[in-house]
Amino acid sequence: MGDQQPIETYDVHATEAKWLPVWEDLDLFRADDHVVASGTRPKYYALTMFTYPSGDLHMGHAEVTALHDVIARYRRMRGYEVMNPIGWDSFGLPAENAAIRTGEHPATYTYANIQKQVESFKKYAISFDWSRRLHTSDPAYYRWTQWLFLKFRERGLAYRKNSPVNWCPRDQTVLANEQVINGRCERCGAEVTKRALTQWYFRITAYAERLLRSLDELEATWPDRVVTAQRNWIGRSEGAYVTFRIGERDVEVYTTRPDTLYGATFLVVAPDAPLAGEIVAPAQRRALEDYLVEVRKASDIDRLSTERPKSGVDLGITATNPVNGERIPVWAGDYVLADYGTGAIMGVPAHSQPDLDFARAMGLPVRRVVDTGEETFEATTGDGTYLNSEPLNGIADRATGIRTIIERLESDGTGRGAVNFRLRDWLLSRQRYWGTPIPIVHCGKCGEVAVPEEQLPVELPDLRGADLRPRGTSPLGAARDWVETSCPTCGGPAERDTDTMDTFVDSSWYFLRYCSPREDQRVFDPELVNRWMPADIYVGGVEHAVLHLLYARFFTKVLHDMGLVEADEPFAAQLNQGFVLNGGRKMSKSLGNGVDLGEQLATYGVDAVRLTMVFAGPPEDDIDWADVSPGGSVRFLQRAWRLSGDVSSAPGTDPGGGDVAVRRATARTLHAAAQLIEAHRFNVLVARLMELVNTVRRAIDSGCGASDPAVREAVEAIALLLSLVAPYTAEEMWQRLGHRPSVAQVRWPTVDEALLAEESVTAVVQVRGKVRARLEVSPDISDAELEAAALADEKVQRALSGIEVRTVIVRAPRLINLL
Repeated sequence: MGDQQPIETYDVHATEAKWLPVWEDLDLFRADDHVVASGTRPKYYALTMFTYPSGDLHMGHAEVTALHDVIARYRRMRGYEVMNPIGWDSFGLPAENAAIRTGEHPATYTYANIQKQVESFKKYAISFDWSRRLHTSDPAYYRWTQWLFLKFRERGLAYRKNSPVNWCPRDQTVLANEQVINGRCERCGAEVTKRALTQWYFRITAYAERLLRSLDELEATWPDRVVTAQRNWIGRSEGAYVTFRIGERDVEVYTTRPDTLYGATFLVVAPDAPLAGEIVAPAQRRALEDYLVEVRKASDIDRLSTERPKSGVDLGITATNPVNGERIPVWAGDYVLADYGTGAIMGVPAHSQPDLDFARAMGLPVRRVVDTGEETFEATTGDGTYLNSEPLNGIADRATGIRTIIERLESDGTGRGAVNFRLRDWLLSRQRYWGTPIPIVHCGKCGEVAVPEEQLPVELPDLRGADLRPRGTSPLGAARDWVETSCPTCGGPAERDTDTMDTFVDSSWYFLRYCSPREDQRVFDPELVNRWMPADIYVGGVEHAVLHLLYARFFTKVLHDMGLVEADEPFAAQLNQGFVLNGGRKMSKSLGNGVDLGEQLATYGVDAVRLTMVFAGPPEDDIDWADVSPGGSVRFLQRAWRLSGDVSSAPGTDPGGGDVAVRRATARTLHAAAQLIEAHRFNVLVARLMELVNTVRRAIDSGCGASDPAVREAVEAIALLLSLVAPYTAEEMWQRLGHRPSVAQVRWPTVDEALLAEESVTAVVQVRGKVRARLEVSPDISDAELEAAALADEKVQRALSGIEVRTVIVRAPRLINLL
């Protein structure tokens, strides 16, 4: 025992320190625009979602980039010219709030964190093209964000209006509808309220139909839940606008069920819609004002909740139903939103559960107009036979009923068929400092005036030492030297717009700027954009299923219409990763279950953490760090690395005469690996790699011989596959195998098809559904031959003793069932 040599190991951290500077010198992953333009190699645009610089990298970054890097490195090995850029979404609330807490200027805080993340990403060995690095808070970038804003405005897609908006009382800024999650600010978690303000919007609703229609093309390559979330958010519905008479004015109401008009027993108006204040009876005005105070405390999500008790105020007036002349009461109710349709709905309580809940709470009548055959105390929404609706009575087809009523409304001039969308225009202005300034000046004589293009960018004033804490208005308003300017049109005194753009504007086009990040005369080079776009894969979190992805799609379609981009959709395929949990719960400092990425890297090394992330499960599943084993990953990597030291055959030795079983295992692993990566089954890829390592270890230990060229072929394949997930270990193995760096530049091996052919397969023989025998047969055996072999088998004959075979089901070469 004393004469045994110690098991060979390698120093993980020394290996990292050794290879990182080598890779930097080699500049392995710089994408060549000229290669793509010439068509020498096909392009592959591998895109991962923007990073927020609010601290150092965390476990979520470790997961998403490890998964993303498998794809990027694999495509490079398959002969693609891969663009895998990196940048920072460096404007916005997370960085600004953190800077305020620490007392630093947002720029100081932001760029310091970016540098931390740069160093961490490089150590983590992600195959980024660092030459394309960008930051949205650089004037060279946001100059073009401002330019795009002005171009959108020229096309009527950017405008300013006063309306009730979502207000975050903690961040002291407005929020887009998409940034309110379950009634709370998606940034800080504070309960969101409503406030009437004049704000800037993008007219995304002008593209609602196209955004919805294009989802049909993305179904095959985007996750189902993302496509479904976008469809639901856009929310297309077909129906009609119906005109009700209230006093001396006409009020339009949108409904998807005009066929139930005869069942309308009241109208409900959003209490915060201007209409409510215009039509309320004088005696009820004070009641409406008091009610409105309470309504503004609730978010849209809360108001629409089915769990929330219905409330309302009688406006003291009536409306005339256009189909039967009936006068019905008009109420204000918080379950109606000011920006849905016209801000008013008709109440059909027999066939709408929210309306029924409201009618019961307010003591309003209920009239059934569709007999669905259901005996229930709830609203019925299904199809049935019309009743209490004179022209429709006896009809049992909804489409006919809807068409009949719309025709009558249009004939009488009291309504029209229409399509409506749940999607609302995108509110983009924010009352915060750290964002892209809106390039508009306000002139008392000329009104809103665009800043001339030659004066872009409108740079943020430095404001170092100023109090940037939110107070409901932008801190930029206090920078009078910056605010006060001259009107570009008349030359008179004017003031700059003091709001900034939401960070989602910055991230709606960054993937286009990556194609020519140093372009200083144009927003980007259209020729290069059209060479690289669309991105072939977009990897990131499902939490952006609506917000960022919808906005990026909108921007791309507008730029397509402007003739700047040929692609109509930005991302050809998408991959979502799950969350990294700990003990079944999302990591949180307040819960005390956070896992520090830096500590994990210091303990186990980069490769072990990356391997653990990839091996933990399918990419879309959550990873519970309490259930995985980075220590086990270290041991596996050590086993793989030792193989490279056992190989004694020379580089370039022909493996043709080597051990056939080892060669077959290598070929099948490589063949399966390609299929698994294409299907994003990275965890199974690692499992197959582990099997190959074990196969080679057994072959060496059983006397196959380290000099066998089949062993070298196998270990080289292991190094190549490992480079996708554990690049340091792979590079060290590659050098020990006698090769120059880098294994990342090696082309994917061509697999000998003959080695993939199966010499035999196992055929299962069942008698009356029970397995009675397993036969080793040729993979090209015929049905008749398989049946004869099964019937001749001794175990099958015993099972058939005294039994008449009436039916034989043969599925050569795998199965035969005797019945």
